[in-house]
Amino acid sequence: MEKYEDRFLYEERADIYGCCIKLLTDMKYVKERWEENFYPMSAHVRSHGRLIVTEEKSEKPKVMYDQLSKTAILVNVDYYGWIKSIALSVASDMLEDEHGINSVHGACVDIGGQGICLIAPPGTGKTTHTYGLLRLKGVRVISDDWFFVRFLAEENVAFSSEKNFYVQADIAETWGEYKELVDKAEFDAKGRAVVNVRWIVGKGKILPITTLRTAVLLRRNPEDGTIVEKLTPEEAVAYMETTGFCNPHLLVKDQRKNHLRRRFFREFFSRLEIYLVNTTLPAIETHQAIKARALRI
Repeated sequence: MEKYEDRFLYEERADIYGCCIKLLTDMKYVKERWEENFYPMSAHVRSHGRLIVTEEKSEKPKVMYDQLSKTAILVNVDYYGWIKSIALSVASDMLEDEHGINSVHGACVDIGGQGICLIAPPGTGKTTHTYGLLRLKGVRVISDDWFFVRFLAEENVAFSSEKNFYVQADIAETWGEYKELVDKAEFDAKGRAVVNVRWIVGKGKILPITTLRTAVLLRRNPEDGTIVEKLTPEEAVAYMETTGFCNPHLLVKDQRKNHLRRRFFREFFSRLEIYLVNTTLPAIETHQAIKARALRI
């Protein structure tokens, strides 16, 4: 920690579902993306967790985390998506332990008052199919990457986590409606950018909250010809465990935390209709399968 203290030029606070997560960085690009991505928190609010983001010559990219102080140190991390995911994970670590509020590394949309979540390991099409659904009439988005869940009145209530979204440069190749958005964006080394989707879909298509009814789990398995299948809650929990809870950014993965997450997902899935979708088909065909067979729209 002391090794990096004399470098900090920028200090920004983000409001992540009520948690004050403070960014300390000497990188202007990171500071600017952070401001675009998250809702700001007052400078008078004491931080609940911190991210120190810096560069160090001759060192490999690394993330270090002190659970006691809720401080993550990121060195030579080469793209902003990793940074914002660690910020969300720091907030999630605290909320999970101290407030009984859980997080899901997944997307969440609302269709006519019914919440739908898409949960998947990286690279299986979660972002692509979220933005495909957002093109449709009556569909509004809560989150495209990470949302928080509370059990209220025997319902799964999902809450948004970010002000703006982090999209892939190739999103317009699949869904042409987003070309104007992509043309305006500044993309990072991984071909992603923080964007204000409201420019294209309008403010009315963004919601802060929904009550979940359906979960769509995604996987990519070319050897399995089944495209859509319905799962029991037990099968869904088993799938989550085999994929590291579909979240490569979890900072603490000990036995106690895994027990908390299994318990959460057992209750979470017990209240939902669950489908597993194999995304090996072209995106348009998979999108049609999700709509017709899982969501029935």
